Amino acid sequence: MNTIRIGVRCDAGPRRGVGHLVRCLALAEEFQARGAHVAVFGTVERLDWAVAELAARGIGLHPGPDSPAELVEAAHRHDLDVMVLDSYELDPAGAGALRAAGVFTVAVIDGDSRGQDADLYLDQNFGARHPELPGRPLAGSAYALLRDSVITARPPAPPPATTAGRPRVLAFFGGTDAVGAAPVLTRVLVATGHPMDLTVVVGRPGIEAELEEITPGRGQSIRPVPPTGALPSLITAADLVVSAAGTSTWELCCLGAPAALVCVVDNQRESYDRVVRHGLAAGLGVLPELTAAGIPGRAARATAARTLNGLLGSPQRRAALAARAWSAVDGQGRARVVDAVLDAVRPAAVTG
Repeated sequence: MNTIRIGVRCDAGPRRGVGHLVRCLALAEEFQARGAHVAVFGTVERLDWAVAELAARGIGLHPGPDSPAELVEAAHRHDLDVMVLDSYELDPAGAGALRAAGVFTVAVIDGDSRGQDADLYLDQNFGARHPELPGRPLAGSAYALLRDSVITARPPAPPPATTAGRPRVLAFFGGTDAVGAAPVLTRVLVATGHPMDLTVVVGRPGIEAELEEITPGRGQSIRPVPPTGALPSLITAADLVVSAAGTSTWELCCLGAPAALVCVVDNQRESYDRVVRHGLAAGLGVLPELTAAGIPGRAARATAARTLNGLLGSPQRRAALAARAWSAVDGQGRARVVDAVLDAVRPAAVTG
């Protein structure tokens, strides 16, 4: 049987963040486990740890391509059977061009398909539905893409309620914290006045400088750490996790983490609202409101601090969030996606 060749087109960097790359990395791990060859196409800017993650898995990193014609040329040059497109910036016509060139095309989307004409659409967001798309939709958290390190760290059952007079809190906001959420939420956590040991993942140097200006209260400590591949271990060790409502939401759910989320960019809002409404995580609001000046900003921050204080003081409330989250994401999403892709392309790859 011929080895199936998979291309993944995504970008990562201080401005774009790393969510697209992380979920594509999870998909790449599953394809590799099935014997496929995987290569990533795109730009990974100033993220040495992300480049190292690809290298450790033997995944080649190639520049671009950007235009539909360039995508087709790259697919033919690398003899690809499948191209996965995960970008908000690429020309939407790229998917249709690849299909017309005989390359099975997967579009990873977050609500808006941007008019892409793909063979298969993947929207891993909780409650997502896309009956109107021209290709086959795989929608909902049953298809959440999670890395090996998350799947292996998943507990066999949701964590029970445990009392912690000085809870361990983890705060992280993507691989780069492109919007500078960490200092804002650190101040809100400190404002609760509740004792805690707070670990903050620092996505870039400017963030750490801002954190150094924050004075913890009585019984509180703040420990900045750099981005790490050991994040799943930090999550499972925490009594409460404060994070952005991006792709890491599904990691938190899979690990059964009691979490409080903030919506940091507009394209997270629909997923954030669904997750909070169904009680998979607590909601802390929208970042622009939390950073607003004057009375509106103070009110938003006070509301978020009350929510956090309630969670810090209630093991039962944290355990209830964790149980619902753990039940919503089982860690098998990427296997379901790869099953669907291989079922579609294997006959062509074998006979072609």
